[in-house]
Amino acid sequence: MFRVLFNIQALILLIGAAGMALGGYPLVHTPDPLRDTLAFLALYFGLMGLELLFSRLFPSSFGVVQQLHSQIGRAFRNQQLGYTHALQLGMISGVAEEVLFRGALQSLLASTLGLGWLGVALQAAVFAAFHPVPDRRAWSYPAFIFLAGLAFGAAYLLTGSLIPGILAHYLNNSKGFYQLLDEARRLEHSENR
Repeated sequence: MFRVLFNIQALILLIGAAGMALGGYPLVHTPDPLRDTLAFLALYFGLMGLELLFSRLFPSSFGVVQQLHSQIGRAFRNQQLGYTHALQLGMISGVAEEVLFRGALQSLLASTLGLGWLGVALQAAVFAAFHPVPDRRAWSYPAFIFLAGLAFGAAYLLTGSLIPGILAHYLNNSKGFYQLLDEARRLEHSENR
């Protein structure tokens, strides 16, 4: 399972990097460490706040999402995946998805085709479509992903740098993978009692 997920993300990274190279889109238009740090912090804490908001506004759908995540966590534990794997998946997915969806797709839509903010919304819709859920009751997950895609896209459009999005995406995904493993471990312990 780990290799399949890792290879899918590696393919996404390859496609995104090729798209950026062919389009001549840079990773960072103008380096500015302070701007990128502030954008990263705003993105990361914004994602945490959005997750909290969704858990409170849509508890039923959010609960279904958590059940689906628990199943993934158990599958990870059954495959003997640990926290190192979580960090690796968090890193490659954060980099790959930012490079493909913001660096290549959004740059094509917003810059090359002149769609600006509409390009940001379109890439967020495609980003959400790439995160489907098997249970319609978990509709809040694609909605959350769409809004996260808007935030990542806005940060890239405003800063011209993929670095804030990559860092926030990496930390958010790694936190999520850690939580999957922790929840699976708690369930194992409670079932073994």
